[in-house]
Amino acid sequence: MNDPKLSRRDFLRDSTLATAGLAAGLAAATNSSLFAADNPEIPKTRSYNPNMEYRRLGKTGLWISAVCLGGHWKRVDKVLPKAFDNPGWLSAGLDDPDFIKNRTDVVSRCLEVGINYIDACTTEEILTYCKALKGRRDKMFLGCSWFQHEMRFDGYRTTHALLKTLDEGMKSNGLEYVDLWRITLHEQSGQHTQGEIEQMIKALDTAKKQGKARFVGFSSHDRPHIKKLIETYSEIIDVVVTPYTAMSKELPKDSLFEAIRTHNIGVFGIKPFASGSLFAGDGTPGGPKETEDHKRARMALRNILCNPAITAPIPGLATPAQVDNAVSAVSERRQLDLAESKELAQAMDQAFANLPPDYHWLRDWKYV
Repeated sequence: MNDPKLSRRDFLRDSTLATAGLAAGLAAATNSSLFAADNPEIPKTRSYNPNMEYRRLGKTGLWISAVCLGGHWKRVDKVLPKAFDNPGWLSAGLDDPDFIKNRTDVVSRCLEVGINYIDACTTEEILTYCKALKGRRDKMFLGCSWFQHEMRFDGYRTTHALLKTLDEGMKSNGLEYVDLWRITLHEQSGQHTQGEIEQMIKALDTAKKQGKARFVGFSSHDRPHIKKLIETYSEIIDVVVTPYTAMSKELPKDSLFEAIRTHNIGVFGIKPFASGSLFAGDGTPGGPKETEDHKRARMALRNILCNPAITAPIPGLATPAQVDNAVSAVSERRQLDLAESKELAQAMDQAFANLPPDYHWLRDWKYV
């Protein structure tokens, strides 16, 4: 998917200008400037829509829609059950015409309403979304992680191996560059040795210097380790991708967000709906719980966006209607009223109680 409109040379030029412009105004930056509606740079962002809110992605200088598209399609099986070989969400037939149409329609609707970032973290997701973006790559910021060939697996914990993953992934998808390369660490990333982390940091730094990645970062589910990495490698790390649920709150002391604000790090929040446990229904379009679940999704997104340090939550969206619902959350009154707060708290209590065993760790993300 080589884009004649935006070559690697072009993006290196644009990145330099963006960084210079950001540096000029950084000294006066405040939390409000992270998403100041009157900032003259905002209308220049990709797929700008005046009805969408945009937030600055930390020190990258990119203006990102307040809600973005997470790469996972965990509930698309309720829309297209015949497109899946087994209950596993990654079993989708990537060549299934209905599946391709579904993902393309969702991406198209995102572009129409001003959503301008997709976070793809598996080989399958990158392949799928690159197809959906064919001919319009310059309309969307794209974050990539080929997690099957990154730090979670033996043999992919050296600078050489990680850069090979990036090169092969870009080549197989026709990419001249990625906007964000965010390497996936172990869920408990403290399992990595210091030597492995240094190899990862070197790979990220090299990719940026070579013009293959505009910006770089990592994903992790380990708060203390994220904080340590930000503080240690702040000159390299631009973005972190990490859990932030509808009921997450900042710790009053020694919070991860102290490091995020100090070092001007962009943050994409995963699992905003507690891996779907927030919902009363199963996601089937037109199901009896669909209206209620749309409301819960909007309340969750509104509550998350009350934290100005979060650039954007990145929910997986199964249909264009879910895209529209997410956009509605951005435009609604931000602060929940007492009744809404109580309703969301009850729903999240039930969600945490109903988490599948492999997601019990999300309970530890009530305080960040």
